[in-house]
Amino acid sequence: MTPRKRLLTSIATAAALIAPVAVVSANHVRVEAPAVPAPPATVVVPVPAPVPAPTQTMQVDEIKAGVVRANTIYANKIEADEVRGSVHQSRGVKVRDSQGKIKAPEVVASVIYADQISANTVEADTIYVRDLERR
Repeated sequence: MTPRKRLLTSIATAAALIAPVAVVSANHVRVEAPAVPAPPATVVVPVPAPVPAPTQTMQVDEIKAGVVRANTIYANKIEADEVRGSVHQSRGVKVRDSQGKIKAPEVVASVIYADQISANTVEADTIYVRDLERR
């Protein structure tokens, strides 16, 4: 063999040996494009309905409403579909200086003294009532 053939043969042999090793050894290397950040998600926050500021104390003969809310309710009679809160039976409530009758979709006060309450929902932390009727 001539030196030129030996050189070509050794180059071909080296290339044949190096190529599979390079392919096998390069399997652990990954080339990735830089991550493109996603656009920020749109967040829709529902705005709660404004709640009127409750009066401190309400003294009435009769309340007819869809919803009656208070921290404490004192009543002689409550007629409601749903009553939420701690209910205690009392002997009766004497309503002094009453403000007449209230008819509204919603009645809100800190403390309610009433002879009679008729509503779909009555909500209070504490309810003192003589007669409770659920419709």
